[in-house]
This record gives sequence, C-alpha cells and structure tokens, in this order.
Amino acid sequence: MPFVLKMSKMSNTSVEEILTRLHVLANPVNVAGMARYGINAHDTLGISIYTLRPIAKEIGRDHQLALALWDSGIHEARILASYIDDPHLVTEEQIERWVSDFDSWDVCDQVCDLFGRTPFAYPKAFEWSEREEEFVKRAGFVLMAELAAHDKKAPDEKLAQFLPVIARESTDERNFVKKAVNWALRNIGKRNRYLNGLAIETAGQIRQTPSSKAARWIAADALRELTSEKIQARLR
Repeated sequence: MPFVLKMSKMSNTSVEEILTRLHVLANPVNVAGMARYGINAHDTLGISIYTLRPIAKEIGRDHQLALALWDSGIHEARILASYIDDPHLVTEEQIERWVSDFDSWDVCDQVCDLFGRTPFAYPKAFEWSEREEEFVKRAGFVLMAELAAHDKKAPDEKLAQFLPVIARESTDERNFVKKAVNWALRNIGKRNRYLNGLAIETAGQIRQTPSSKAARWIAADALRELTSEKIQARLR
C-alpha cells in the first residue's frame, strides 16, 4: 500500500479567491525563464512552487477546490491543486483525466507526488509506462521514482518489478521520458544494498544497447551515481 497523507479539515476558500491571488502574483519575467528550462509557457503565470506551497498550507486539504483549480487550466493552479487535494478522495477517473491534461514536465512531477499517495500508484506506473503520450509515459516512471523514495513499507520485490520495465523503455529517445526512466532506476538503486545490486545489473543490461543514445545515457548516468563511493558508503 503506498504511503498516504493524513486528512486535514476542508477549507472554505473559493476558486475565484485563489485564482485572483495567483494572478496578482504573476511574474511574466519568470515565465520566460521557466520556458528556457522546458516548462510550457501556455497559461503559465510564472509563480514558483516555493510560493505555491505556503499557499497550499494555508488552504489545507480541499478536494473540491482542487478539482475546480485543475479545471481552470492555469499552470500554477494545477500544481496548487495537487498540493491541496486529498489522496483519500482521488478517484481513478480523476487520475486518468488529469494525466491526459499533462503538458509540462513540472506539472507532471508535482502531480505525481499526489498520485503516488493513492492506491492506484503501482498499477498506473506499469500501465502508463506503455503509453505513447510523452508526459503520460513520463508520469509512469516518475511514479516509480516517487514510490522507490517514499513508500517505505514496500518490499524489495515490489519495487524490483519496475526494473524490467525500465530496461524495456530505456530506448525512448524523448528527453522528458529518458530522464524519468533514469530517475526511476537511480531511486530504486539508492533504496538499499539489494536493490542497488539489481539496479546496477539492470543498468549494465541497458548499456548493451549500442544503437540507442538514450539507453547509453541512462545507463552511464545511473551507474555513475549508483556505484559512487558516496552511495555505496550510505548503503553499507
């Protein structure tokens, strides 16, 4: 069972209040800077997640407000929606609807932190890893990375099931996919000594795909970290 946040009381904040507040905080200069890092500038206000997180804390858990914020289509409102939504109330239908709206890697990664706290995390990681849409596929591997880092009760065998999937999809040359594949492999390999060994073995297998630049990069980058003295000393 994935890790789950405790429920907290609902807020009385309206979506109009939040959207007005976000527009006041808008920073067009930041939008240009975000675009240089590959963040979709469409419907983006240029507000840092470090500004959004305190706002989320003020609001507290509010599932209905989260749904309304998501439907606004505003980049930052969608990230904020993932911060305030209650994982106990998130449905599979909602997850599928939201993931189909992903249009930027940062929204994908922030929202997957919420998805990783739901009962759907493991099946969706496997399912989305086979999808063709770039950010849906990325979401599958971001979920794997999230679960490896945060699902403390997961047995090694449960996380090890992700490794063949990582190897299978390591030839996807799209930047946002290959980086998520690499992230998942590294997080699994940093979990403990047993999984470290399996992840290193998987990276070695991936490295044997000479025709794929993505596979060679994923393997080399993962092996560099997973075999480093820093990681090996921590795992010992």
